[in-house]
Amino acid sequence: MFIVESYGLAVLFCIVTMLCWGSWANTQKLVQREWRFELFYWDYVLGIFLLALIGAFTMGSTGESGRPFLADLAQAEGENIRSALIGGVVFNLANILLTAAIAGAGMAVAFPVGIGLALVIGVLINYLMHAKGDPVFLFLGVGLVTLAIILNAVAYGKHSGGTGKKGVGKWIGVSVIAGVLMSTFYPFIAAGMDLENFVSPAAGKMTPYTAFVVFAGGIVLSNLLFNTILMRKPLEGTPSNYGEYFRGRFGVHLVGVFGGCIWGVGNLFNLIAAGKAGPAISYGLGQGATLVAALWGVLIWKEFKGGSRSVNALVAAMFVLFVVGLGLVIAAGE
Repeated sequence: MFIVESYGLAVLFCIVTMLCWGSWANTQKLVQREWRFELFYWDYVLGIFLLALIGAFTMGSTGESGRPFLADLAQAEGENIRSALIGGVVFNLANILLTAAIAGAGMAVAFPVGIGLALVIGVLINYLMHAKGDPVFLFLGVGLVTLAIILNAVAYGKHSGGTGKKGVGKWIGVSVIAGVLMSTFYPFIAAGMDLENFVSPAAGKMTPYTAFVVFAGGIVLSNLLFNTILMRKPLEGTPSNYGEYFRGRFGVHLVGVFGGCIWGVGNLFNLIAAGKAGPAISYGLGQGATLVAALWGVLIWKEFKGGSRSVNALVAAMFVLFVVGLGLVIAAGE
């Protein structure tokens, strides 16, 4: 299987993760006027699972190092499989809430609050589990990201208050819950892998490719419950049904699948990089997606359009703090 051998390449893979995780939500924005987020989410989950399988049977099954996907899956212990499955369930609940917040408040708010919070808590959890990297740089970077999250929430509150938009507290609250849940999924999937040796993984442990497929299976299975409940009892708007989903245009379905594939590429690259960079740094850099998503929201979707000088200043300060904070996270692994 393909294995990352250098820290520089691991950082590059994490940057790809950051771009993918920060960009997939654009696919939802493209169709949200005619397609509820609950319906979009079915296709999105399908895209994640398809990408996981493609990665497993290509990058995860070629080369001389490591175990090929099918052989690795066959020898994986039940405890490690369950851990990755649970990670998929936890991630899916968090991501459904995040997707709802994106639909309600926009990318420039849901990502900095939700994923920014996930970055902060997730880095701490992953570092405690696998201490790798300079703790001073790592935690200083996390502190700056925390301040950036606070500034973004303040900016959104001021901007929404000025435009008369309702539900400010609701969507920030949903984003916070999503962020707390999102911060806990990565240790579950990491626990099922041998992070110290991808070349000759320990017996019973999984390679990143196999762990991703099992993780994606957990997403698919849990979605049958979580998304069905949300369709019947939505956070906003009227209930929807499966009939609406199957009546959707092929092009709209394809956009959702593509969004899932984008996120899946990011997750695959992040897991591959974790062996060299360590889970705390690879996860922290990947969740720099917050910055990418905020840029999409501000520059392309104009989610802070018409904001006052103070709002614009807060948004600008948020970007600066995110950039510096992520730079320190990168430096922590040198």
